Amino acid sequence: MLRLMGLPHIERFPVATVIREVERIVIRFGGLEDEQWMSVPLKYLGAEDGEAAEFRLLAQLQQMGYEVERVSSR
Repeated sequence: MLRLMGLPHIERFPVATVIREVERIVIRFGGLEDEQWMSVPLKYLGAEDGEAAEFRLLAQLQQMGYEVERVSSR
């Protein structure tokens, strides 16, 4: 399980959009007025399979109470 720390407060940024790229996962936290972005290299997620890491992250964010979205790579 990924230890998630330093995430924006869910009341201000209730939507987490996950975008898997070749070597990293980008998370966009959206809110009513603003947004914050985080980028996590796949190697830090401890997964050889980027898609599996993406789905685990989506599930974990949802368990924390975020409304999650998955977007294709940009």
